[in-house]
Amino acid sequence: MTVTTDTRTRATAAAMRIERYYYLTALPALGELGSEPPIGYAELLEQVGADSPWGALAGTLFLSDDLLLREAFLAGEVDEVDPAVLTVQQVRNAAPLPSFLVASETAETAATVEADSLWEAYYRHAASVARRFRNTFLLAWVAFEVGLRNALAAARAKRLGLEEAGYVVAGDLAGESPEDFSATVSEWTSAATPLDGLRVVLRARWAWIARHDAWFSFSEDELLAYAARLMLLDQWRRTTRDAKAAAGEAAQL
Repeated sequence: MTVTTDTRTRATAAAMRIERYYYLTALPALGELGSEPPIGYAELLEQVGADSPWGALAGTLFLSDDLLLREAFLAGEVDEVDPAVLTVQQVRNAAPLPSFLVASETAETAATVEADSLWEAYYRHAASVARRFRNTFLLAWVAFEVGLRNALAAARAKRLGLEEAGYVVAGDLAGESPEDFSATVSEWTSAATPLDGLRVVLRARWAWIARHDAWFSFSEDELLAYAARLMLLDQWRRTTRDAKAAAGEAAQL
């Protein structure tokens, strides 16, 4: 019996579907935003295989959270970090970042511009990974994140009387039909505290995933939607922890 290339391709695709089915059914169910994450990043990556295509895709998502942790650590907002993809030394700025995150720098570069350059490098890397694996969810997620970040940055610059264009990153990745962020920006700008503003953004991200996940398809998109939701659950958990810490400090004054 001769096995054709087409037959092998179909068999490989079927095996991958079965593998995705196993991963997705083996993962614990996620609750609504504000609930406790039932699994950690490292455990998820271990289950799907950090070196597998699914691990590469999920790791690309989690890398964005590592960069947020890095910003928080360098700003003195947190003392302990537990990154998923970067090393602890990289998050603490004690070791070089991966080359794909390193933007060209000059002595005159302002800190805000350096941060924007880092995020632009990240978004372009994530879009490249999405194209390499032909993953529609990750590519759409990058477009959404770029659009949301730029909308918030423009609103912040306008409020401070700064040039909005100077704080926009990777605008070409936002897609031909960018989403309308006006409602989110309005709610964010009117938030009583920075923590409330952050939660506005987290809710907007959660709602976007609900509009773009792939229920019961057992595809890579559904797995990535799971990873993105898990990341938001962990970020919300951190806001709750920070709020409790702030309340404790205030009570001691």
